Amino acid sequence: MPEVTIKYKKPETLKILKGLAKYFDFKISASTEKKKDSIDDILIPGNKRLDISELEKVFTGKDLDAKKLREDLWQRKR
Repeated sequence: MPEVTIKYKKPETLKILKGLAKYFDFKISASTEKKKDSIDDILIPGNKRLDISELEKVFTGKDLDAKKLREDLWQRKR
């Protein structure tokens, strides 16, 4: 069955649509939740067998601190 999404601002619009549904024989399913974004289409599952031992050479002995990195590098530009 085809499906249509209608976005509306006034609650009266839903009442009108419900009235029309009786005459035109269509179903209304109202939801106040946001649907999932299409980000799931972008994400690629990781490979658990991936060998990250090469990265140890890059990060070992660098005295990296996650909190310090966030404070230093993730500054918002105003």
